[in-house]
Amino acid sequence: MNIHEGFLYLLKLFMSLILNQPPKLCLRKPVLVRCSPLHHSNGFSSASLPQSQTLPLTILCADPCRPHLVRPMVRRDGDMDALDYEMPSDFMEVTKMIGTSNGWITSLVDGIVQIREHPGKNPRQVRTIFLPPHETLPLCQAQMATNVAMSSSSPLKEECAVAVKFLGPQLSICKPAQSNADREWINIRISNPCFFSSPVMYSEKEDMFRIVGSGGHLVGSWDLGRHKYTPKIQRLQFQNLPELSKAKRELLYSSNTSEHLVESRTTGETFMVKWYKRTAKTIYGIERMETKALMVFKIDEQGNAVYTQDIGDLCIFLTRSESFCVPASSVRHMRPNRVKLIDVDEITIIDLATQKWN
Repeated sequence: MNIHEGFLYLLKLFMSLILNQPPKLCLRKPVLVRCSPLHHSNGFSSASLPQSQTLPLTILCADPCRPHLVRPMVRRDGDMDALDYEMPSDFMEVTKMIGTSNGWITSLVDGIVQIREHPGKNPRQVRTIFLPPHETLPLCQAQMATNVAMSSSSPLKEECAVAVKFLGPQLSICKPAQSNADREWINIRISNPCFFSSPVMYSEKEDMFRIVGSGGHLVGSWDLGRHKYTPKIQRLQFQNLPELSKAKRELLYSSNTSEHLVESRTTGETFMVKWYKRTAKTIYGIERMETKALMVFKIDEQGNAVYTQDIGDLCIFLTRSESFCVPASSVRHMRPNRVKLIDVDEITIIDLATQKWN
């Protein structure tokens, strides 16, 4: 199976679900798109973004350290549901996929970043955007990415910027809708190693790409203007931390911990989620992990990170690819104050109010 066949396999799965019919043997070839010239800008703006966030059409959950595990999720009946298909173990290797954002699938093939549209938008004409050749900075790698983030719902919008966060110090940003003469990659070398393994997200409120450092004490923000190469740094002060029993403290200290920023476009609030996972079992030589605990902190502009078990009428979707916060009333069967965890190992819902620490 080559790269094209790998994507045809994926598109066939999506289309069979969307059209509610068995997968067909062949598909129409994807339509290749070259962006038309648009007005050049040195930054990116959230003016074209919707006021409220909706669930993406698809998310491909993948772990760059375990590329043989992939979980495809699709928006169905107002919620994110897993496809009832087992993905080929070599899917990531074959398709060269490095992430999904806002329903667009991004891959890196022979140094060229390709962004493919989800077939649910137009099953007969799946658009593909080719970005300029990507450069790997000295002493960096550009084969394994933590995730991809976009500043708007579509890379075809004039002010949209696409950020690729690679494992290690490299962060790369490009504006796909610029003219060929102006379209280029801005490759940034991050100096602080606490950001090397963290995912990137786009903040509509700050109009910047943001990364929370390992441990959650620092948040770095980048744009294409003043903070292109020198990030804006926010130092967090943890408050209202729960009192932990000895057993719970030992459990958290021995867990694999990751930090994720998520923003509510409805309320303007910013949350940081600390996600604690441990190896639960080994299946066919593959370590499978499960969630042991979550901590949610509300972050204000002064850097106060206040632990909370109440996020009001909101709910959070947390994945390794992208995370988002929406009103619970907009999601089928989702109650307020919940976090839905979607990973290659598990899909589970946590009620924040019921977590016990002592």
